[in-house]
Amino acid sequence: MKSTDYLVKAISKDGKFRAYAVNATQMVEKAHEIHDTWSASSAALGRTLIGTCLLATAGLQGEAGMTVKIKGNGPVGFIIADGTAHGTVKGYMGNPHVSLPSKKEGKIDVAGAVGHQGVLSVTKVAPGDKTPYTGEVNLVSGELGEDFTYYLAQSEQIPSAVGLSVFVQPDESIQVAGGFLVQVLPGASDDKISQLESKIKDMPLVSEMLRDGDTPEDILKRMFGDELKVLETMPVAYRCDCSKERFAHALATVSKKDLKKLIEEDHHAEAVCQFCGKKYEFNEEELQKIYDSIDDQPAADQE
Repeated sequence: MKSTDYLVKAISKDGKFRAYAVNATQMVEKAHEIHDTWSASSAALGRTLIGTCLLATAGLQGEAGMTVKIKGNGPVGFIIADGTAHGTVKGYMGNPHVSLPSKKEGKIDVAGAVGHQGVLSVTKVAPGDKTPYTGEVNLVSGELGEDFTYYLAQSEQIPSAVGLSVFVQPDESIQVAGGFLVQVLPGASDDKISQLESKIKDMPLVSEMLRDGDTPEDILKRMFGDELKVLETMPVAYRCDCSKERFAHALATVSKKDLKKLIEEDHHAEAVCQFCGKKYEFNEEELQKIYDSIDDQPAADQE
């Protein structure tokens, strides 16, 4: 028995399309619980997390990481999500408390929350790589599925289709959340691409399919029928890898002047992880140890 949250990687039997589908309900619910998100914020953050998960599992290998940043002119402000090739994501946003009137068809107004103008950037970092790659595009709708699709076409030159969906219940909990990513591979005919586009256009929302009991495999089957070969299924989850050691390293990047002030005036420091809300306390002795470990900086920094 698979857990609720998992991702399917597949390829069409003719080798012309790569396809991914994910049920990310528990992942988005955990983000909602951590950040106390309201409906429009839940949908915006949830779609970003799902999109990041799909891009990371499709485009990363090994221990490489990915950061997606969305900065729109809507009330949620910015959204930041980190993803790995192993199906783990984490994220946070500027304003988690956004709730907007539903659109005519009863859907959450994600574009109204994110904004219609702004940028989406994706940064990929490989271990030991001192020059990470960043691609950036303007938002085309603020609905995010279209924006991820546009990013892949413009920045990575991969014709793709991305569907992202989050269904928020009246009590603000997440009933279902998931998405799909289909990428066109070299040699695909215009006819095959058109057929696939028509099938995707006629499909219900991912959230509707998940609420009806469809699995990620079922979602892909709606597009490709039996012409699909499943390569792998993998669990996905919201997971933060913060630690006191990491925050100690961060404190070591503060100027010695500011750290000394912290020691002498506050006698302690509290660091809070923006991704998961966990708090780390540093007492005066620990701060002094960090201070002593910092190499002497230029006098100008210490004044």
